[in-house]
Amino acid sequence: MSDITLHVTDREGVEHSILAPTDMSMNVMEVLKANDFPIQAVCGGMAMCASCQCYVLNDVISLERNPDEEAMLWEAYHVKENSRLGCQIPITEAINGLELEIAPEQ
Repeated sequence: MSDITLHVTDREGVEHSILAPTDMSMNVMEVLKANDFPIQAVCGGMAMCASCQCYVLNDVISLERNPDEEAMLWEAYHVKENSRLGCQIPITEAINGLELEIAPEQ
């Protein structure tokens, strides 16, 4: 499999289904930017700005965060129990069907 499908709800509540390549070592933040979603990614994917925060809406991935992600979300706005940083979610076949909502801007 070279592409997976992500289901993304944008900040206006509109749902989108987008394809994401599994063979390019991308993460969710990069795929969202490549599909023209308004993700700033100020830190370039280093888990240092939370501008790619999203809410995980299904159980395709774990809600467990790595220490850098946890520290950044501790300081961010609009954080929920299901918050993750898109830059910390690699695109793999295992996340096919992932449902996300983009968090409000910081």
